[in-house]
Amino acid sequence: MHGYSRLGGAARSPPSSPRFRHGRSKNGSWNSSKESNSMEKLVFILMSAVFRRRGLLLFAPLLYISGMLLYMGSFSFDVVSIKNGVVLVHKRAPPGSVYRSPQVFEKLWPLMEAEAANSNNGTGNVLMKAWPSGELREWRPCANRSVPEAELPKSNGFLIIEANGGLNQQRLSICDAVAVAGLLNATLLIPIFHLNSVWRDSRAVRIAPFSNRLAQAVPSKIQRLRCFANFGALRFSEPIQALAESMVERMIKYSSQSGGKYVSVHLRFEEDMVAFSCCEYDGGEEEKHEMDIARERSWRGKFKRKHRIIKPGANRVDGRCPLTPLEVGLMLRGMGFDNTTSVYVAAGKIYKEQKYMAPLKQMFPRLQTKNTLATPEELAQFMGHSTRLAALDYTVCLHSEVFVTTQGGNFPHFLMGHRRYMYGGHAKTVKPDKRKLALLFDNPNIRWKEFKQQMKDMLRHSDLKGTELKKAGGSVYTFPMPDCMCKQPVLKIENANTT
Repeated sequence: MHGYSRLGGAARSPPSSPRFRHGRSKNGSWNSSKESNSMEKLVFILMSAVFRRRGLLLFAPLLYISGMLLYMGSFSFDVVSIKNGVVLVHKRAPPGSVYRSPQVFEKLWPLMEAEAANSNNGTGNVLMKAWPSGELREWRPCANRSVPEAELPKSNGFLIIEANGGLNQQRLSICDAVAVAGLLNATLLIPIFHLNSVWRDSRAVRIAPFSNRLAQAVPSKIQRLRCFANFGALRFSEPIQALAESMVERMIKYSSQSGGKYVSVHLRFEEDMVAFSCCEYDGGEEEKHEMDIARERSWRGKFKRKHRIIKPGANRVDGRCPLTPLEVGLMLRGMGFDNTTSVYVAAGKIYKEQKYMAPLKQMFPRLQTKNTLATPEELAQFMGHSTRLAALDYTVCLHSEVFVTTQGGNFPHFLMGHRRYMYGGHAKTVKPDKRKLALLFDNPNIRWKEFKQQMKDMLRHSDLKGTELKKAGGSVYTFPMPDCMCKQPVLKIENANTT
């Protein structure tokens, strides 16, 4: 998906990391002015003590150099070395600011393989028990589905809207329009679906965008209309639905070793996403050149404006960089999903696909995409229509046991809400902490045991957040509880020990 989120600001860039924000001084350096002043005072006191004792004057140069080394090495991100009597200071990148994931993979891969060889045919795969807190399923849909036609008041007229954008932006437009029609007691007409230039589909000119025209905070009756439209009434067209259901069935059959359960990943590593993020990976000057061209092609002049400064390292530290396929694979293996796990990847055209997808396929050989799960003949009618292809991905992801989101946007936000609605209030979604991942992936010396523990903690956190309720200003499409779902009592059955 390439569209921008319109879900009440849910896809805004994450706030700056406190560590990153507080670690910078006003002049842009990475040192704290208080630390610098304290060290300067300490060096001054030491030098004053030395000069009071004439016998120690010979040691003054040595003490001065030692103090400066301590000052530069302990309280900054510099690396100091001495060569031919010359002190050399090399700037050290802040932790988490450099893409070193390939080095981490190179070290951890043999340990993954050894662990897989000792496992018992995937019986220890975390896929079978990924969501312990979601087993209770305390929530059920309660939006009013049955409103007799005879009870509907006479319509005040017609409301005509033109839905625009990508797949889920159109979904947002339709559901909000249903709610507005309810407020106005009007009959809703949607004569045209517009598709903007990002999607490059043919059939129509964008005239009147409707997305995000209704506030999130509306009366409960109107919220239930939104819920019913989104989760109950909307259906994909017959050709899309038929192929999508076939793909789900094939994925379940392909995952028979794990009881028909599989993992789906929404991978946002297309060229335009990498370019827009302004992050750097391991492609060197060639990559920088390609990204400059891509940015200029899609966002003419936006990234070359006066005073616009691109800081790839800061973006990575702040968790704004799209995860690479390699990083997704490392994360999942660390969480306990072994090499017998069936993985479905929902994505557009991956940037340098052959290079970046190879490690993910190496870690998960049972990997599928829409291009491998469906035949070229089946996909032919959808080729060139990004929204239709996205609908296929959406359906396969919806029915997975575990859904993994790697970057924001409408696609994962709608899916999380839809999955909550389907699975008793639990999203069954892994939403990684990308700031923490940036630090872990920047440490090629990390131990496999430590890395696994960090990933399992992240999975546990996703489990606990799976049943999160809608907060003020939140989107009902992502958080359907409590507006669209009702809490029901759950009987807890205690296991009795028998002899």
